[in-house]
Amino acid sequence: MDLFDILTMVGGLCLFLFGMTIMGEALERRAGGALRGILGKLTTKKSAGFLTGLGVTAVIQSSSATTVMVVGFVNSGLIALGQAINVIMGANVGTTVTAWVLSLSGIEGNNIFVQLLKPTSFTPLLALIGVIYYMFIKDTKKKDTGLILLGFATLMFGMDTMSSAVSGLKNVPEFQNLFLMFTNPILGMLAGAVLTGIIQSSSASVGILQALAATGQVTYGAAIPIIMGQNIGTCVTALISSVGTTKDARRAALVHLSFNVIGTAVWLSVFSVIQAFFPPQILFEGANAFGIAVAHSIFNIACTVILLPMSGLLEKFVCKIVPDSKTPEAVTELDERLFATPAIALQSCRTVITDMAMCASEGINNGMRLLKEGFNDKIAENIKADEKQCDHYEDVLSSYLVKLSTLHLSESDSSEAAMLLKAIGDFERISDHSVNLLASAKELNEKDINFSENAKKELAVLMSAVSEIIDTSFKAFLNNDAALAKKVEPLEQVIDGIKEKLRTRHILRLQQGLCSIETGFIWSDLLTNLERTSDHCSNVAGSVIDFANHDMNIHETLHNVRHDESLFRDEYRAYAEKYAV
Repeated sequence: MDLFDILTMVGGLCLFLFGMTIMGEALERRAGGALRGILGKLTTKKSAGFLTGLGVTAVIQSSSATTVMVVGFVNSGLIALGQAINVIMGANVGTTVTAWVLSLSGIEGNNIFVQLLKPTSFTPLLALIGVIYYMFIKDTKKKDTGLILLGFATLMFGMDTMSSAVSGLKNVPEFQNLFLMFTNPILGMLAGAVLTGIIQSSSASVGILQALAATGQVTYGAAIPIIMGQNIGTCVTALISSVGTTKDARRAALVHLSFNVIGTAVWLSVFSVIQAFFPPQILFEGANAFGIAVAHSIFNIACTVILLPMSGLLEKFVCKIVPDSKTPEAVTELDERLFATPAIALQSCRTVITDMAMCASEGINNGMRLLKEGFNDKIAENIKADEKQCDHYEDVLSSYLVKLSTLHLSESDSSEAAMLLKAIGDFERISDHSVNLLASAKELNEKDINFSENAKKELAVLMSAVSEIIDTSFKAFLNNDAALAKKVEPLEQVIDGIKEKLRTRHILRLQQGLCSIETGFIWSDLLTNLERTSDHCSNVAGSVIDFANHDMNIHETLHNVRHDESLFRDEYRAYAEKYAV
């Protein structure tokens, strides 16, 4: 093996790692919605969590990415530690899929059907299709499909290049002696752990081992301990990601490490005894890509078989190592670790925005409650707390969504991120109006001012309409219901009309001496705040319709809703009759 072979091997390794990376990222984007659906159905059942981890890892081709995701979920309070353990175990089995795919490179035979299964036969065609999809088709989903095909073709080409470059090593005595050294189980396990820890991908390190097996110098006796060590090395990524997280997130990362260390310790001990006292002939035979894939799967499944039933004990074990602190920990609402899977990060935003919407709704309804029932100190404090919480939500969500939007998102996820950015501003402004209502209610109470009976009845009608528009727009947002969202704009127009009528009637009362100027100022403030609340509800509903239509022009959307004669006119008439003043 000369210098040029070494350069070829390095080039093949780079292509292999690059192809695996871009294929994984494109798979994550392409399967974003499905991932959210799978993870949204997580239960406390061991089988459901295990299958979730297996399925997600098989899709995104990286147990490290799945585990980092899980650490982020636990850190954000989206799933409990017990659920995370089962998902992590599933991820360890799911990662073996990559080795099976890579084992196709070792297929040999002259039969035409066997030849067609060889990656060198079909990857050029996949690469051609991938280039066409990526370069000449505008649809982002198809572009991602193109990247998946290109990534797969690149990693398989890199795998083939590595295998060809190292084939000359079979005649190098030093290389043979190196793998004779790795037949020592402890050294082999350490070598696998160190290599995987450096490149932070067990799938990639297994691929490298499969490429080296092409020399014929890698025996099963050397390969099996290396595979065991690779499972330990892949824990590095999760451990790094857990730095600075909550105790449960650190425990989740520690579960990943403990699971692999305990599994390796058990089966490496069994392997060492077998190798020392009654070694089967297969341990001395040269390994191939297919055999390594089989060994990888058997080992990971065996670890799961002995440890999945004991997941409860594993949870208690890590809780002992990372004990509860005396002071309660704050849960991180949004974790940037989830940026590794943008679709899941977006789902995390959705969860927090739901809390924000509920907070804003509670605040504005409490503000109207003060006007109906009279001033109450406890309700006033709740309104202030809700407004402060909404301000906090706006800060963290805006920053998070802006960072998230810079990532390579799918078209759908990009549209949703834009919709959420718009909506959080409206929710925050609604909470501001709740504080304004509080200020008006407090002034009425302190100055002992009362509206006339007619004014109270009129205000009650307006507040009922505002209460309905809040409920309708918020339900439309939380359920992504564009049909329900279209009912908001007719009601908003009715509220605009009510406001103008009430303003005109108040002027008449002033002229008749039935109302004071001081009362008029408070009345005007109330009408303005209630009407503007309905405006923000209209914006929220418009964003939902925009997202459904894949068009983020809210002004045009609302214009189109108002000019949809069949729907708008009927809804407007019904609301006008319901809230007649």
